[in-house]
Amino acid sequence: MIGRRRFLVASALGVAAGTTMGAAGCSRRERPPTAADAVEVAFDAAETEVDLGGLTVRTWTYTQTVPAREIRLRRGQTLRTVVRNHLPQPTTVHWHGLAIPNPMDGVPVLTQSAIAPGDQFRYEFTVPDAGTYYLHSHVGTQLDRGMYGPLIIEDPDDGRDYDDELVVVLDDWIDGTGTTPDQVAENLKMHGMRPMAGPPAPLTPVRPLGEDGGDVTYPYFLINGRTPTDPQVRDFRAGQRIRLRIINAGADTAFRVGVPGTRLTLTHADGYPVVPREAESVLLGMGERADAIITLTSSAPVVAAPYGKDGHAQLTMRVDGKPSDVDVAKFVEALRTQAPVNTSTLEAAPDVVLPQRDPDTVIDLRLQGPMAHYTWPINGRRYDPPNNGIALQPNQRVRVRFVSESEMFHPMHLHGHTYAVVHPAGHGPRKDTVLVPPRQTVEVDFDTDNPGRWIVHCHNDYHLGGGMATFVEYSA
Repeated sequence: MIGRRRFLVASALGVAAGTTMGAAGCSRRERPPTAADAVEVAFDAAETEVDLGGLTVRTWTYTQTVPAREIRLRRGQTLRTVVRNHLPQPTTVHWHGLAIPNPMDGVPVLTQSAIAPGDQFRYEFTVPDAGTYYLHSHVGTQLDRGMYGPLIIEDPDDGRDYDDELVVVLDDWIDGTGTTPDQVAENLKMHGMRPMAGPPAPLTPVRPLGEDGGDVTYPYFLINGRTPTDPQVRDFRAGQRIRLRIINAGADTAFRVGVPGTRLTLTHADGYPVVPREAESVLLGMGERADAIITLTSSAPVVAAPYGKDGHAQLTMRVDGKPSDVDVAKFVEALRTQAPVNTSTLEAAPDVVLPQRDPDTVIDLRLQGPMAHYTWPINGRRYDPPNNGIALQPNQRVRVRFVSESEMFHPMHLHGHTYAVVHPAGHGPRKDTVLVPPRQTVEVDFDTDNPGRWIVHCHNDYHLGGGMATFVEYSA
């Protein structure tokens, strides 16, 4: 396919065995993966000086880059990652969205002891599902440093309906700008959330998450580790169909994402295919991912406008070497006045529909807060592993009702499973993270088919630190 470039296994150790090299050093898989095709990656978690595009900061990273260098492999391959910890704190790696064995999930106390300073840990598992995923630390506020990176799992059918692809990693950035995420967390405990101006406004299609976009004021927003003053530039040709793999790796920020003059055709949510839907823009909460196909006719940026916050992030798609004439500031304002598509409203593609079945168990998780010292409990309790888990039985259908009793939105993430968002009619998308708007209830169904202790939590890093988590547990 002309112009199709696939970056298979851009890892810390280079190209995996079993690949052949195409033009410009791009990798192309010529046969199905076998046991010999294990991908080996090395992470050295350490403090690093990083250039974010005219802004040099000291932060913590896995591969001395922000984001971490992309890992790309095929469904059914084995990923082996040795993590050496040179940080002053313990750390882990969580493989966000993957239904892998519980001991590999990277959650301190529940699944492993955090990797102590000077120690190392080996993660090894077979990747079960194709799609757009990512990895990040699950210790303290490390996610709000540079401790994250894209994880792309290819399917043999990838590339049949597009020519090239572009991974777009969104982030909100504050580390190394005169403060650290740890200091931000302490400040929130002391002073709490920002006061709201007047009573809560009703939710609308343009303001689907209410008025509160988060409690952390970020000086910068990034795409692929670059500020908008010096964005990443990718070259394409006119008429190419580009698959955007969009990942919100932010800690406290949802983003509205769009491309000026180009409609998105949404094809995947959280890695799983959906019935294609056209959109002007898509809304992604922290931890959510969306894939979309666009057709480029002229140079244009990918633009991400932070929900309820000032600023933006961008990446430049340069077509046929020509500069873009887009007024980015004007487009950012247009994004803020559009009704974006929430991926939870999409419909699952027929081949990934969760089979119809009445739930055996229904769990209400009441999302509360903030209370004193920036506490965000679930059902009146802060996260307290390994105590206060929710016992389940294997081989059952479980319905979780996320009931928001707060005035902030919460992207709720379940480890080790994908769930189906419950729609009144039709088949909701398969996801692992779902936006729960203020004072709303969102229901999801999943099957207990992956034994272990699995955390379910808000993917706002500061809400998680304030206790907004619990866990489910069951054996085989």
